[in-house]
Amino acid sequence: AVYMCEVERHHPQVFQNQDKENSSCLEDPLPAVVGVTYELCAGIVDKPDLSLEEIACGEVLEECGYRVPTTDLRRITSYRSGVGVTGSRQTLFYAEVTDQMRTGEGGGQPEEGELIEVVEIPLEDSMKFAYDETFPKTMGVIFSFMWFQNNIAPKLPKK
Repeated sequence: AVYMCEVERHHPQVFQNQDKENSSCLEDPLPAVVGVTYELCAGIVDKPDLSLEEIACGEVLEECGYRVPTTDLRRITSYRSGVGVTGSRQTLFYAEVTDQMRTGEGGGQPEEGELIEVVEIPLEDSMKFAYDETFPKTMGVIFSFMWFQNNIAPKLPKK
């Protein structure tokens, strides 16, 4: 969706007078990177036999490569996202991970179309990153960084 919004912004003619029989092709397509965004680890709640916590832990393992016990999750809040399109409900959890919890590379499941690179943002750069508009990110990323700065960072030992 992000890529298509950028195509429409740079090449509006592609979407004008478009019908099913006469679709346009971009002669000069945009690089795929314009569709890449920074996002939180997430997944679809599609396993009715699993709790939200179990699904979250499975997503952390699949996407980030960390094995997190459900007891280590802290529920932050639930909120609506994509309200103009899907109206999805998201539940945000917090978990601390260590190198000892790392069991794989993460990266998601390419066969499901996932192309995930795990990115670590240094704590001292987190708010600069959150507000830097040159890094395309979701509102969940910004909110989670603000929540962390208000609730966890003040309790960390000073360097």
